[in-house]
Amino acid sequence: MNKSATKFPFIISLAAFMIVIAGLIYGASLITPILMALFISIICTQPITYLKKKKVPQGLAVLIVFALLIAIFFGFGDLIGSSLSSFSENSGIYEQNLDKMGTSVINFFNDKGFNISYDKIKGLMEPSKIMGFTAGALSELGGFMSNLLTILFLVLFLLLELDDISVKVDAILKDYSAKYSFFDVIAKSIRHYLSIKTLTSLLTGIVLWIILAIIGVDYAILWGLIAFLLNYIPTIGSFIAAFPAVLFALVQLGFGGALATLIAFVAVNMIIGSIVEPKLMGQGLGLSTTIVFLSLIFWGFVFGTVGMFLSVPLTMTMKIMCEQNPKTKWIAIVLGTKKDAQASIDESKPT
Repeated sequence: MNKSATKFPFIISLAAFMIVIAGLIYGASLITPILMALFISIICTQPITYLKKKKVPQGLAVLIVFALLIAIFFGFGDLIGSSLSSFSENSGIYEQNLDKMGTSVINFFNDKGFNISYDKIKGLMEPSKIMGFTAGALSELGGFMSNLLTILFLVLFLLLELDDISVKVDAILKDYSAKYSFFDVIAKSIRHYLSIKTLTSLLTGIVLWIILAIIGVDYAILWGLIAFLLNYIPTIGSFIAAFPAVLFALVQLGFGGALATLIAFVAVNMIIGSIVEPKLMGQGLGLSTTIVFLSLIFWGFVFGTVGMFLSVPLTMTMKIMCEQNPKTKWIAIVLGTKKDAQASIDESKPT
């Protein structure tokens, strides 16, 4: 054995880790469509299994779910495209509203003796910049679907070979079933998380769509769609979704409308995210809150937007795999909760 490797194991491991991360970043354009297809397939297995229990043949069940998936994706694309087009047509009206609002605010403070320069404040509140940011955010969301065709084909092939894959895995691991049983744990954990997250995200989007429509915010269904999609991003997703909607409500309806929109987002996310989702999740993610946030930053750095969406499933996979090896179990403890750490301490105590 190389003496330097024995003498500096941590440095060698760190160097290997950095090489792997560099490789992932370099190959992100190839890896991210595969990851998205894999995790979408995991979500789709639930309705396929349900249809099979209802005596629907597997091939027909796959086609039904896949057709529904295509309808959803292209429906999203059409909604985003038509909203952007309408948004551009009416942008002049929204800019005028914002300009009037800025003028009234400046006059209010000047009447109170603050002597605020209109030109300086106008530069900060330039309507075209604010509206450009909102349009840019929507365009970014549309650009997220640029690999749609590749992802859809991968999903179709994975779903068609669902039974084949499980048989092949069983054949490969037949002599190592005990050693590699954690693969089942990974699959079940990810499937459970993504299923619950999809349900709560859908509920969040629908409720916000209805509330914003009642408030009178234009494109309420679009803001609900954005809330649904960004709810997959832990911790900060709901804040990102709220920002353009509140900003748009400010431009369209004024301060009252913006405040009502903000309250709607806060209330819905608190109720669904803090009450409904934890109850449905059961035992939880098995990840510390800090790690969830750090994983968002890390996987976002490695895989971009897709990494942010899949940060929790990817980190859960790492944690479960690290638990299997005594040498890497400490990593699983760091990623886990206080309850996991206490369980590890109890296991090590002599009986």
